[in-house]
Amino acid sequence: MQHARQHDQARCGDPDRFVPKTLSEAGFEVTTASVDVSSRPSVEALVAMATSLGAVHGLIHAAGVSPSQASPQTILKVDLYGTALVLEAFGKVVAEGGSGVVIASQSGHRLPPLTLEENKALATTPVDQLLNLQMLQLDQIKDTLHAYQLSKRGNALRVMFEAGRWGDRGARVNTISPGIIITPLAKDELSGPRGAGYRRMIDGCPAKRAGTPDEVANVAALLMGPEGGFITGSDILMDGGVTASYWFGSLAPL
Repeated sequence: MQHARQHDQARCGDPDRFVPKTLSEAGFEVTTASVDVSSRPSVEALVAMATSLGAVHGLIHAAGVSPSQASPQTILKVDLYGTALVLEAFGKVVAEGGSGVVIASQSGHRLPPLTLEENKALATTPVDQLLNLQMLQLDQIKDTLHAYQLSKRGNALRVMFEAGRWGDRGARVNTISPGIIITPLAKDELSGPRGAGYRRMIDGCPAKRAGTPDEVANVAALLMGPEGGFITGSDILMDGGVTASYWFGSLAPL
């Protein structure tokens, strides 16, 4: 109880207050695991561990790699297949009243429109057949950014499909598509080959800044909690207006 008492002092304005840096320091019981989301055995082991601890009421899936971090094959396997796998696996065990959030990306909103058949394929193809789709073969992928955009569009479509399955268990699932949020991944992009483009998006969007992890967490808290009880199968785009400016404003491709 020491951490809980110290946390109370922080809320009361104690000048020598203890500020927790981890969930454990904040008084929570925490269990960790190393997971490869692109591996079915690894994800299923995580599900088994999670259910052994109790009912699964919440899932936040934020694992992914960016266009500057990995090859097109790895991006598709981690960001697209891995997300579909996690949604399927936890959708079989999520408790009634539970909720899930997938962190997608604004990048999926800048992919040109797909056909109805392509949308359906990304949404509904059985997980272990997903990477066999013709549209995902390397001769169809232009570069790492294209692979990333397809993956993130696929995340939102997959969540729409899974919303029905999760709903059968009395649970909800949604995506958040953040813009540039100052995280280690964003810092990799800002210092990588697409850094100038990232800075142009920050300077040219209506908000005139990047976002913060806390701002994404606030939206996730809404979607995960009872206040978001009527929201499922949805994608929340929060990018400071970058996508709006990309399609209809100053960030439009030259």
